[in-house]
Amino acid sequence: MDVKEHLKGVPGILRPFKEYLDTTGLPEGAQIVYYGCPGTCTPFIELLAFAIRKLPFEQVFVPFLEEEKAREISPAAGIGMQIGDRPKGIDPQVVVIMGGLAMPNIEVTAEETAALLAKYPQARPVGVCFMSMFEKAGWTERITFDLLIDATIDPVTIYQ
Repeated sequence: MDVKEHLKGVPGILRPFKEYLDTTGLPEGAQIVYYGCPGTCTPFIELLAFAIRKLPFEQVFVPFLEEEKAREISPAAGIGMQIGDRPKGIDPQVVVIMGGLAMPNIEVTAEETAALLAKYPQARPVGVCFMSMFEKAGWTERITFDLLIDATIDPVTIYQ
């Protein structure tokens, strides 16, 4: 995959995601489904969901690849986005795979994720990771992302 551009900060993650969804020609009501680790990926999923909150899409979070545990992501006035009730079903037009799934000690494989993507041939695969996690774990050799956002959190400075 070729590098398109280098951006900075949280807007550098969110703006390209929103621009991508703005330009894909998805129909109103299209479902965006995020697959990621509960807890660690959830705040980033909520940020991504917040960035597209005004677009006419349904958003769903799936912990790991466990679709039976799927939850809707909805706006909460004055708060941001929140994980809520179960969706009516899973029929994604965009599948967002979070890099947390590729981390060591997470029991999700690239092969299982590729099989999940194969269930939804109409869905556009998007990857969002930090610190080249998909590349380091070998996932970019098994999964072709339509869009891949790879952010860096470096350096991290602690003051006390």
